[in-house]
Amino acid sequence: MRIVIAGGHGQIALRLERLLAARGVEVAGIVRNAGHGDDLRAAGAEPVVLDLESASVEDTAEVLRGADAAVFAAGAGPGSGTDRKDTVDRGAAVLFADAALRAGVRRLVVVSSYGADSAHEGDGVFDIYLRAKGEADDHVRGLDGLDWTILRPGSLTDDAGRGLVRLEARTGRGAIPRDDVAAVLAELLDTPATAGLTLELVGGSTPVPVAVKSVAGD
Repeated sequence: MRIVIAGGHGQIALRLERLLAARGVEVAGIVRNAGHGDDLRAAGAEPVVLDLESASVEDTAEVLRGADAAVFAAGAGPGSGTDRKDTVDRGAAVLFADAALRAGVRRLVVVSSYGADSAHEGDGVFDIYLRAKGEADDHVRGLDGLDWTILRPGSLTDDAGRGLVRLEARTGRGAIPRDDVAAVLAELLDTPATAGLTLELVGGSTPVPVAVKSVAGD
């Protein structure tokens, strides 16, 4: 199995790459900065240099061809301005989904955000971010031919993962360690019955495999 991850040097992506590589999965991580290649290789992933803010759909599709699944885990980051909320959090997510469709990669898992909503009001940077993520999610949900799952984690922490989560269509606010987000992503990739679901994720009391199987069975 081959999985391509956009935002391959991100904190969640590096954790996911380690998990997948440990399972014997072939992993490629898309990065903008070639200098991040050693970090990806250390995580067990093949670095692929491509700037999703300037790449074409066809350029991105070429990277995705032959993959069994794709994960969008890129983000402009908390220190970025409003322009990059549009070019990365919305634009790159839309580009990546369109490219997956063109490349014939049906399975797509998107890391979104708790509170993402294209109708979210407000002019603050975080308001714009939530709208951008919501617009990207709406685009993905409108594409025929993709088996998509959208994951909306709560507030991210660097605490050690507990492997215990709450994963539902609506969870309410909460925090979640990045370790546990990566674990849920790996499980979602192994559970195609979660296709078509938009899920919120916070810390909880249910083991990750059980939580994913539970939503898949709803």
